[in-house]
Amino acid sequence: MPDLFILGLDDFNRPELDSMRGTDDVRVHPLLTSERVIRPRDGRLDFEAMRREADAVLDAFEGTVDGVAAHWDFPSSALAGVLRNARGLPGPTNEAVCRCEHKWWSRLEQQAVVPDLVPPFAAVDPFADDPLAEFPLDFPVWIKPVKAHSSHLGFLVRDAEAFRGRLPRIRDGIGLFGEPFDAYLEHVDLPERVRPVGGHWMIAEGIISAGRQCTLEGYVRRGETTIYGVVDSVREGRHRSSFSRYQYPSSLPRRVIARMNAAAGEVMTRFGYDEAPFNMEFYWDPRGDRIRLLEVNARISKSHCPLFRMVDGASHHQVMTNLALGREPDMPRREGPHRVAAKFMLRTFEDATVRAVPDADAIARAEAAVPGARIHPLVEPGTTLRHLPYQDSYSFELADVFVGADDRTQLLERRRRLQEHLTFELEPLPDAA
Repeated sequence: MPDLFILGLDDFNRPELDSMRGTDDVRVHPLLTSERVIRPRDGRLDFEAMRREADAVLDAFEGTVDGVAAHWDFPSSALAGVLRNARGLPGPTNEAVCRCEHKWWSRLEQQAVVPDLVPPFAAVDPFADDPLAEFPLDFPVWIKPVKAHSSHLGFLVRDAEAFRGRLPRIRDGIGLFGEPFDAYLEHVDLPERVRPVGGHWMIAEGIISAGRQCTLEGYVRRGETTIYGVVDSVREGRHRSSFSRYQYPSSLPRRVIARMNAAAGEVMTRFGYDEAPFNMEFYWDPRGDRIRLLEVNARISKSHCPLFRMVDGASHHQVMTNLALGREPDMPRREGPHRVAAKFMLRTFEDATVRAVPDADAIARAEAAVPGARIHPLVEPGTTLRHLPYQDSYSFELADVFVGADDRTQLLERRRRLQEHLTFELEPLPDAA
């Protein structure tokens, strides 16, 4: 019976594994707590300490370690690769994973095979005396760290003055991911051109966010890329930079999805990525029928797991698990109880202190009102929203709501019904603007 270790497996995501099929012979073990790899109490993501702790757990295991997987973003996605490669377990090389993780290196490789899908981009050292000296791009641009997630320190900047105005906040906060990413890069054989650009650098890109956004969920097995699902990403708020919901399956035209699928295959082949899942984010602008590639992630999206279960009949942990054990993925299709499903992100766009949140009874009433729904609060009374980790630069996420339905109209109505039971009392801060 094979033993699979999943980094950061938590109580909310553990039940999604129960929907997998053909894996009754697999023993699943959590590897490090979700708090340790996602939100450590001291606020520091120490990559090498995590690696040593994970190695110690695996070394002490009395059975055989047959696979290591991750469904969270960095550092767990990169850490899983390092652990697998050190033990000769199924999965891509550290370099292939890093071509996904390192946003600037990733753009260089994408540009080599799908140049029409890649915006103008440049690496920027925010600690340079003049980070904009010889800046090759025209404003406006979107800037973000070479390694982060959840739009951490991502900003739309319209001119050089606005760029410089963001530098104090960037310099103060970029180490959150920059330090562990630099430690991770010690395990990667980097090209000479990439080596100077580490975790404390930014990448600036031309604006590509016109139109509709989606995510392809796929995998590579024996060199062949397969896309098994496409999820729409609906945005809201200032600059339309905050996610309102993820909705599956996508309503994009099939011909557009086919072009994205082809591009994904070219990119993953270029990356040398094999024997693992990935997801790839795109924009489609219907006005010019143009697609643009946003980014690539070396993992499944945990946010999409309940959506696949509701529509297809199994969480796509199925794909992650099969590949981590060297097996052919066995993902069902359209065998779930719903035709459409979504993850709604309940947000506020002003800083505040949380005074009250829905209690367990309120959540139970809400879930009873819409059978099959799952609600995951993300804040507690006393929380100051600005202190929440991993928020985008323009909003704060209060809770995640997962719901399935027969169609989009019913989906949105169920979301409204659920939210009637979910009251968050927020006290705006004097300087919230």
